[in-house]
Amino acid sequence: MSITSTAHAETAALAGKHLTFVLGREHYGVPVLKVREIIRLCDITPVPQMPDYIKGVFNLRGKIIPVADLRIKFRLAKVENTDLTCIVVVSVNLADKSSALMGLIVDGVEEVVNLTAADIEPTPDFGTALEADYILGMAKIKGTVKTLLDIDRVVSVVNPDDVLTASKA
Repeated sequence: MSITSTAHAETAALAGKHLTFVLGREHYGVPVLKVREIIRLCDITPVPQMPDYIKGVFNLRGKIIPVADLRIKFRLAKVENTDLTCIVVVSVNLADKSSALMGLIVDGVEEVVNLTAADIEPTPDFGTALEADYILGMAKIKGTVKTLLDIDRVVSVVNPDDVLTASKA
């Protein structure tokens, strides 16, 4: 199989429904099957000794959910939260093959889009100095480019169970 046909097969596998959201002026998407719910920004309890992008935990109907701020994770400029700022609760697959819920703070949710293989381009080569393995591809939607994220890899640096353990200490 050639590199071109492999890249085409990978982008075809990304076809389907994606939830799109914004961080600053950038647009992102995650497979809708990863999304469990979207809630308003709420009180978050800080947890000591976590990476700076882990804001802490919150209680979602009796379940403690870790929260990551994607703006900080992606090293974007800090902005004040608005009425559109929300938490997207996603299911992430952990290294041990289990799954966990994690909240992601985003500037605003846009829409659910149904992407076809023709809408998606493979991840461009950013050079060897940049890690881009968390990018699944780039979608062209209504004249805008949206970065499709592998949310498991975006949050893989920290195990949500470690956050929960630290919050109980």
